[in-house]
Amino acid sequence: MSAWVLPDHIADVLPSEARHIEELRRALLDTARSYGYELVMPPMLEHLESLLTGTGEALGLQTFKLVDQLSGRTLGLRADTTPQVARIDAHLLNRQGVTRLCYCGPVLHTRPASPHATREPLQFGAEIYGHGGVEADLETLMLALDCLAAAHAEGVSVDLGDAQILESLLEGLHLEPARQQALHEALAAKDVSGLRQICQSLPQDVREPLLALPALYGDASVLDDAARLFQGRPTALAALQRLRWLAAQLSGVGVTFDLADMRGYAYYSGARFAMFVPGASDAIVRGGRYDAVGAIFGRTRPAVGFSLDLRELVGVVAQRSLKAAIRAPWGLDASLREAIAALRRQGETVVCVLPGHESEVDEFHCDRQLLNSAGQWVVQSL
Repeated sequence: MSAWVLPDHIADVLPSEARHIEELRRALLDTARSYGYELVMPPMLEHLESLLTGTGEALGLQTFKLVDQLSGRTLGLRADTTPQVARIDAHLLNRQGVTRLCYCGPVLHTRPASPHATREPLQFGAEIYGHGGVEADLETLMLALDCLAAAHAEGVSVDLGDAQILESLLEGLHLEPARQQALHEALAAKDVSGLRQICQSLPQDVREPLLALPALYGDASVLDDAARLFQGRPTALAALQRLRWLAAQLSGVGVTFDLADMRGYAYYSGARFAMFVPGASDAIVRGGRYDAVGAIFGRTRPAVGFSLDLRELVGVVAQRSLKAAIRAPWGLDASLREAIAALRRQGETVVCVLPGHESEVDEFHCDRQLLNSAGQWVVQSL
């Protein structure tokens, strides 16, 4: 095998795409900052237990594992940044009030999420800790929508659900973890036959609403149908009311509901959402409430957030026009150097043409040139 062949679902990012990704990264971080979110940069690898405890089997299967040559302990290469941010909130910041944090960095997956996905997503996310009310859920939704607007994404739609609906249906049953995992997978795939097999030994008052969940997706009428089905279950009814309230605040965007959506990681504990844009094979953004994510770090407090893959996002939004540059001759003349430096201080891109390369392709689409006119360096249009 050639030494330059990369592993499956791992790829270099070449200049044009890298420029677009970097512009999106800056736009999204600036948008999060405008809401008051502070940037954090967790490490790429940690002790495995701090990365995975309490996050469910799916994240564990996606995590690369290795042995630390210094301590002999098992380390993990992060597959998701949320547990790390929860650790930072719990142990390093340890604030009593609201904390807003954002991040952007690579994660690694043992397997691609879809046939054409990368195993090295560039994950951007934002999370708010310390407020358990729907106001934080709404802020997270609005920030996610504003991030997509900053990326010039068009045709955005939002799908809402709530993890407490299923939790309320299973309350008091104490299902073994393997069976509960199979139940989640069947609901996520809307596998009615598989769901029926899993539920066959459950009480009828639990089995019937569980079997109805896969069909509870669509417009607001879904909530009316669900309300009739969940009579006598106050937790589920409260979740429906939260979803109604959140949907009512999202003007100008299409909103649907999927009460069986269990995709994503197992730490979600309340309202959850997915955002779709035309051209993407799956949700471009996923998020929601995960109040128990910090429990392993000894600090269970309210938390809600979202994440997206910038490398996926860049494939479904229009590429931004390249800022035109100025072409300049190469030389040691002091006045030339000062003219180039002054232009760069003004924010211009100045590309010096090295000797013998005057006819090469202009990668920066220079539309002006720096010329010496009557002893003065001036910029002229090409």
